[in-house]
Amino acid sequence: MWKRVNHINPAIILDLLAPLGAFGYHPPSLKTANGVVLDKPGKASYDTPGSFRIIILLKTTSKILERVMTIRLPVIAKSKGLLHPNPCGSLPGVSSTDACLTLTHEIKILQRPRLEVSILFLDIKAGFDNVNASTLRARLRASRLPPYMVDWVSSFLSERTCTLVFQGSPNLSSPVSVGTPQGSPISPLLFLSYVAPLHLSVPRGLMISYVDDLSLTVASPSYRDNIRRLEEPFSTISTKGRDIGVSFSVPKTELIHWRTPSPRTPPSTAPVELEGHLFHTAGVVRWLGYWFTPALSPTHHFRHRLSLAQAVFSFVKRLCSPGAGVRPFLCPRIATVLLCPILTYGANLLTPSYSALRGMNSFWHRV
Repeated sequence: MWKRVNHINPAIILDLLAPLGAFGYHPPSLKTANGVVLDKPGKASYDTPGSFRIIILLKTTSKILERVMTIRLPVIAKSKGLLHPNPCGSLPGVSSTDACLTLTHEIKILQRPRLEVSILFLDIKAGFDNVNASTLRARLRASRLPPYMVDWVSSFLSERTCTLVFQGSPNLSSPVSVGTPQGSPISPLLFLSYVAPLHLSVPRGLMISYVDDLSLTVASPSYRDNIRRLEEPFSTISTKGRDIGVSFSVPKTELIHWRTPSPRTPPSTAPVELEGHLFHTAGVVRWLGYWFTPALSPTHHFRHRLSLAQAVFSFVKRLCSPGAGVRPFLCPRIATVLLCPILTYGANLLTPSYSALRGMNSFWHRV
């Protein structure tokens, strides 16, 4: 219905919502949400909350207003220095491909003067759920954002309620005192503003992020030196994280020592110790949908994409059984819009080898 209204007269919706933004007010009726509780497949037991995930359903009118603010906030935030220049994702013009392209480019640049390069991949634990409204408000005010924007963000995050929906639920709303709502257009942007202090300037290295996924790159003449150079900034980042109430997920922390295609030395197995946990170097790292090996070989990535595409094809081909299912002219559309993106994801950054390309071509002819 809102799409039809916008199609007939785009000014109506903006005129209705403009006073809320101008006065920095988010109505209580738009702060309620339903949380649909779904079980995670493949769990051995469903006796703990970690075996379930919650999908938040927000008010449609609220999401339209949030989208309007999402368009305004990046321009103002960048002009006021609220956002660090290195984050990718949830910002116009930067995506996961840009983050991975920057990462691989930096690795190759640091390897040219015969330096050894190591990267520590970090993941912020329950990032959106730990955003403190008062801390974020203080940061927005310190950056001298327009008062109406600061007031609206504070109003948007305060006095929210959520009703959990599951079989036999009591249908009671509960207050939500911390965090940004899942599924909101503006939540990722508010999170980037909240964790901007975690970004550091790394001498002879780089720190980039994609929303709650961070990568810390360092280079030195030896991998042993890299370990020491990773431990110091991680300690600084952890301290800053504790100040704003965020921490890093230990199971998702990974270390990789990069190598040139023609290495001069044997592969390093030097681990890094962070807050009492020992992390050994990984043979393959998955980051933002890309599979990276120490030599930046694309073979493993495209083999994985091929296996994913084959799994999806074995499922969707049931829709096209002879004499039944969807109409024949729809089958090429299914292949083009569903299977092709899965198969070729990452081809704009990595070039498949001859053997990988041959397997992909064989699969596509079968499709």
